[in-house]
Formats: sequence, structure tokens, C-alpha cells
Amino acid sequence: MSTQRPGMFSVRAAIRRISVAAALVATVVPNIAAANPVVVVDVASGRVIAHQEAFRKWYPASLTKLMTAYVTFQAIRSGQLSLDTVVVMSKHAADQPASKMYFKPGSKLTLDSALKLLLVKSANDVAVAIAETVGGTEGAFIARMNAEAKRLGMSSSRFINPNGLPGKGQYSTARDLALLAAAIRREYPEHAGYFSLEGVSTGKKDYPNFNMLIGRFPGADGMKTGYICASGFNQIASATRNGRTVISVVLGADSLGARTDMSADLLQKALTTSTAGNRLEALQPYGEGQDQVADISADICNPKARAVRSEGRDEAGRMKLLSPYIREMGRPPVMSFAGLIPGSEPADPKKAPAGEIANVPIPKPRPTF
Repeated sequence: MSTQRPGMFSVRAAIRRISVAAALVATVVPNIAAANPVVVVDVASGRVIAHQEAFRKWYPASLTKLMTAYVTFQAIRSGQLSLDTVVVMSKHAADQPASKMYFKPGSKLTLDSALKLLLVKSANDVAVAIAETVGGTEGAFIARMNAEAKRLGMSSSRFINPNGLPGKGQYSTARDLALLAAAIRREYPEHAGYFSLEGVSTGKKDYPNFNMLIGRFPGADGMKTGYICASGFNQIASATRNGRTVISVVLGADSLGARTDMSADLLQKALTTSTAGNRLEALQPYGEGQDQVADISADICNPKARAVRSEGRDEAGRMKLLSPYIREMGRPPVMSFAGLIPGSEPADPKKAPAGEIANVPIPKPRPTF
């Protein structure tokens, strides 16, 4: 990785450039592989606190659902629909691969409940149902997603679906995803509560938030996790203290625990320093990997990697977290209702397939692009 461009943070750059900002990343980067794209940004000012491989194209996985939420929030503000709008599960939506709710075609829920399931359970079927409700068709909604990405300046992003399932032509960068996350926090503060939910309940089953910072990292208030073989474990996290909100983007971690620890370390350092660099939109492209999308499937989806991830759990199956900035919740998470409308066609009482983890199934052989 080149360290010659101004403003780029890396271990070697931190050694040569003695500054508060470089020292910040030097403290955090030992826990982050050199290939991991990372961005930390102050929301109010839009200034970058630290970054690494910020322009490397990456599969966003379920971080895609942040754009789905952003377009939906726009539709609500414009008066096109409301949180009480009925979302109907079509057959096409119900046929989406897991992670999903397994609602029958024809099942109905409010847009409010759908957004909760989208952002906490990361339900792929609900994402498509929302897209069809907002856009009329999934294709029309995807066109809106890409139009908004262009308007926001997400110059290295393209979406082909509203849920983040792997497919050729779906990609983004840490820099672009930070732009999106900051825009959501600045433009739609009235919807910030969706990202900080500790969990959701359909009335039949509870789903804790797989953003493991919520309730465990002081000030944590969002935003989204994502995972497919090709991307590794991704996380966009936000935290607010003393009226200041910062956002971190971590792409390509090797486990759920690792992405949580990295995010906690980055947020803590950002919240305890006032140093910041250029505005995010002014960050100039640098580094390799701008022409093709990184695919780390071989590193993430192999027996050895799965064994290491299993070792990262305690006897009760709980993820071991190593960051000193994360504390035990010490109580059950608070659940917010996100079930079907009473009287509408209920979901079949199916259990999620064995081995589902972090809102997505443990990878099985399937094409990735």
C-alpha cells in the first residue's frame, strides 16, 4: 500500500508523520489489516478524522440497506407515503434468500415495522417489499438508489438491489458509505431512532440488534452491519457524546467480533480527539483497487477461518469482544415491536435455518461476483 499521498493514513505514515491524527490511526491500525478500508468522520463538520484504503471498491453487503432507508426517508418527507403506509409482501419479495422474515406473500405490515426489520434483522425479503412499495417496482426503486448516490457524490458506488445480496455490479467504497451515513444523520434526525434499537420483536420471536455496540459502547447510536463471503464482515457505526457525533466505516473484518472491536476503537479515538483533516467530499482518490471490486471470499469462507471464528465465542456461544471500550449490557435488550398487521396473513412458524449468524446465513457455496 502506497504511503506517499498527502492525507493517507497507515502505520508507516504514522511513524514518519508525527501528528495527532497520524498517532490516532497508529493506535488503531494494529488491529486492522492493511487491506481493510477504514474511514472515520465527524458528522457535523464532515471532516475526516482518519482513513485507510478509502477508495478501494468493496461489496457493501447489507450496508446497502442504508441507501434503501435513505430513499424511503425521502419518500416519507415528500408526503408520498407515511410510517403507517401498508407494505405488502409480494411473491418476489418473499422469494429472496435469507436472512429473511419468511413472511407469506400477501402478508402486511406497516412501513414503520418494515424499517425496523430492515435495519435490525436485515431482512432481505422486507428490503424488496419496501422497494416495491416506495418505487412501484424494485427496478424503479434501484434507479432512485443510484440517482441519490450520484447526487450525494458517491462516485464509486453502484446498486443492483435494495438488500445487498451479492451480484455483479454492486459495489461501493468506505468513503462513499461514510458520505451516505453522514447524510442520513444530518438530513433525517427524526429517523435516527431506527438505528439505535436494541432489538425488534414480531410478537412471536425476538431479534437482538447485531450491531453489538448498541447498549455496550457509551454513546453508540447506530448504524448497520453487513456480511457476505466476498466482503467479509462490514460495519458502519456511529456514536454521540456531548453533542458530537462521529461515524466509522470498517470493511472486510474477519469476524463479527473483529468488526465490533475495530469500530469501538475507532469511535473512541475519534470522540477523544478534536483533530480532523479535509472534508470527506474533498478527499482525493488514492491507492489501488479502484478499477475492480475486492473479493476476499478465499480468506473469509474457508474451514480454517470458520474454526477461528468459532473459537472467538465463549461456552454460551456469545461473541468474545476484546476492545476495552466495550462493556457488558448486563440486561436483556429492549425490544421494539415490528410484527405483521393484526388480521393480515401470518408468516409460517418456520425457524431460521441452522447456522444463521450476524443477520445472514453462514456462507455456503454460491456464486459471487
